[in-house]
Amino acid sequence: MFLNIFFVLPESQTSLSNFSEYLFIENLKTHDGEARKRTPKDIANRMKAKGLQKLRWYCQMCQKQCRDENGFKCHTTSEGHQRQLLLFAEDPDKYLDSFSEEFFDGYISLLKRRFGTKRVHANNVYQEYIHDREHVHMNATKWETLTEFVKWLGKEGHCIVDETEKGWYVAYVDRDPETLLKQQRKQKREKFEKDEEERFQDFINKQVEMGQLKGQKGKEEFTELKREDEESAITLNLKLASKAKETVKDLKKESLINPLKFLSSQKVKEKKKETNAPKKRSAFLDLIEEEQRRKKQQKHDSPAEEANSKIKAEPPWIAKNIIVKVITKELGSKYYKEKGVVRDVIDNYVAIIKLIDCGTKLKLDQVHLETVVPNIGRDVLILSGKYKGMKATLKSIEEEKFSASLEIISEPYTKKIVTEIPYEHFSKLFVDK
Repeated sequence: MFLNIFFVLPESQTSLSNFSEYLFIENLKTHDGEARKRTPKDIANRMKAKGLQKLRWYCQMCQKQCRDENGFKCHTTSEGHQRQLLLFAEDPDKYLDSFSEEFFDGYISLLKRRFGTKRVHANNVYQEYIHDREHVHMNATKWETLTEFVKWLGKEGHCIVDETEKGWYVAYVDRDPETLLKQQRKQKREKFEKDEEERFQDFINKQVEMGQLKGQKGKEEFTELKREDEESAITLNLKLASKAKETVKDLKKESLINPLKFLSSQKVKEKKKETNAPKKRSAFLDLIEEEQRRKKQQKHDSPAEEANSKIKAEPPWIAKNIIVKVITKELGSKYYKEKGVVRDVIDNYVAIIKLIDCGTKLKLDQVHLETVVPNIGRDVLILSGKYKGMKATLKSIEEEKFSASLEIISEPYTKKIVTEIPYEHFSKLFVDK
């Protein structure tokens, strides 16, 4: 069966070469009028569609971007667009709230991830946000302009906003529970790490400030001697007459005294003076008094030593083969916060430790050391209390109470779990690899 095919040529295409070009162009198109995939026409269309297009030719409901006004007009008259408009007309608030929420989530996530809590220009964040071709456009939200959106962020407390000559600036307010918890932990750790030396220094500074304030209050103010009335005469009231009368009376009394009685009374007074006179002291008593005086002077001169003696009164907790941390700054920043193993204990309070990182040996008092809390599941040594000297396994940590739960592995309390053991009452055991 034969088919007769007739081609209708345009009026301008009369030659055979023009007819072949016409056939080539028609073959590039599909039945719908669109270019076939991977053809030059399709590649050219994709290059034109790449990147951001004009916002006024974008349909948010259909999520379609048109390249020109004619294409947007054709789209608005299509059946698919009309169906989307009918859906929007049924519940417009639902779609507006949905688009607004998507726009807010995208903007805030970019601000938090890219800039954190820094103060930044609102338009700079928006320009980075619209780089994504699939972003929700602002004309589909309940905010008409970026200024309205920024004001809403400040009103709701999501950001700190301020207006300057260059425009609106925003700073993200991080209210994430995890971030707040980290800040609280950091504050507790800093408070816990404040050693005795710093506290003692703060106490001395406060005492100095109080002394300066008291000294300023007790100062005498000297003023010039000024006469209110220069014409008035200066008068002096010495009251010498009363003293003269008393001397006259004393002379009269002396003249009436019996000389024999006077001599006997003088002898009695001399005997009383002899009895009241201090006896000669022995050299031994003088040495005792001098020693007591020297001790009192030392107490007044060295309050730091007195504080150290009080600290010494605390029970010893140092033990061999435990890992401790250096918390004194007297040795310099090189050894501050360094961890070491206790190799030997002297007089129950002094430890000889070997630093883990550099291998240096140090001799330190227990006041300048603190215990180390290991990871859960590691072995520890209990340093004080009923179970002192027993080995245990760390089961859990209660950060709010600064304590932990331990499972004892030493006899006779094997597998017994004790709770609320403070960090200071146990330390990590050193395991020789």
